[in-house]
Amino acid sequence: MSEHDVRVLLFGPADQMEPAPLVQVIDAPRSIAKDPDPARAVRAHPDASVVQAVQAVADGRADALVAGGSTGAALAAGLFRIKRAHGVHRPALAMPVPAFAHPFLMLDVGANVQVRPEHLIQFAHLGAAYSELVLGVERPRVALLSNGEEAGKGSPDVVAAHTALREAGDGGGLRFVGNVEGFAIATGAADVIVCDGFTGNVALKVMEGASAAVVEAVRGAALSSPRARAGGLLLRPALRSMRDTIDPEAQGGAVLLGLRRLAVVPHGFFGARGIAAAIGVAARGVRTELVDRTHAALEAGGALRRSSAPADSVTDRP
Repeated sequence: MSEHDVRVLLFGPADQMEPAPLVQVIDAPRSIAKDPDPARAVRAHPDASVVQAVQAVADGRADALVAGGSTGAALAAGLFRIKRAHGVHRPALAMPVPAFAHPFLMLDVGANVQVRPEHLIQFAHLGAAYSELVLGVERPRVALLSNGEEAGKGSPDVVAAHTALREAGDGGGLRFVGNVEGFAIATGAADVIVCDGFTGNVALKVMEGASAAVVEAVRGAALSSPRARAGGLLLRPALRSMRDTIDPEAQGGAVLLGLRRLAVVPHGFFGARGIAAAIGVAARGVRTELVDRTHAALEAGGALRRSSAPADSVTDRP
C-alpha cells in the first residue's frame, strides 16, 4: 500500500470539512487544544476530537495517530488511552531537523520539561532506533546536548547520563559520541541529539526561526535593487531548493516514541501539505513496525525500566 492509499479517520467538526477520497469524517466538534490543563481536559472531555482519535488507535480501529494542535493534549490522551510501552519511563517527541548539509534527529523536543538520567538514556536508544529504521542512517552517532564537550559539563542529570552511556560503550547497543554544544548541532557532529524537552523545544524553535529569517533576508537582498533582482533570477532555483530543504512541513512533524502505538504530532501551523507529510510518516512507521522495533532496541540495550521501579505519572509532564 502506498502513502497515497492510506485510509484516514478524520475527527473534527463535520460541518467544516469537505468530503475526500479515502477519508471518513467522524463528527467531533469539541476541541481541548487551548485548555491550560491537558490532563484534566482529557479526563473531563472524552468526546473531544483528540481523545476520540486516540481511542480509535487504542481500540485498533486505526493503526496510528496524527494529532495537530495541542501537543500536551495529544500526549495526555496517548498516555491515558494508548499507554506507555512496557518498561518505558516517559515517551519522547523526536523531530527530524532538516539542516542544510547535516540533517539530524533531536529528542525530546517538548514532551518532558524535567528528566532523569534514565530518561535520557532511553531517549538515546529510541532516537538511534528511529534514525536507523526510518531515516536510513547506519549505526547513527548519538550525542547529548550540553554546554560543553567535556564529560563533566552539563546538569547533574546530563553528566550522569553521559557517564552511563560512555561506560556502556558499544556493548550498550549505541554509538555514543559524547556531548555536543549548541553551535555544533547542525555541523554533522551527531546523527541523534538527546536532551530534555524544554531545552529541545527552545533549540528547535530557535533553529526554525533563524532559518526562516535567513531565507527572508536573502529574499530581501535579492529584491533590493534592479541589479540584485537580475542576479536573484539566476539564484532562484538554488534559493527555492534551500527553502524547501529547511521547510518544517516537509518533515511531517515530530514522532512520539515510547507509546504502545505510533503517534505523530505535526506543528499546529501546518497546512494541508504538512498534514499530508505527517500522515506519510505515520504510514511508513506502521509499515516498518517502528513501535515494536524501537522497543526491541531498548530491550537489547538494557534500557527498559525494571519492573520493580515505579512508572512516572502523567502529572509530572508539562
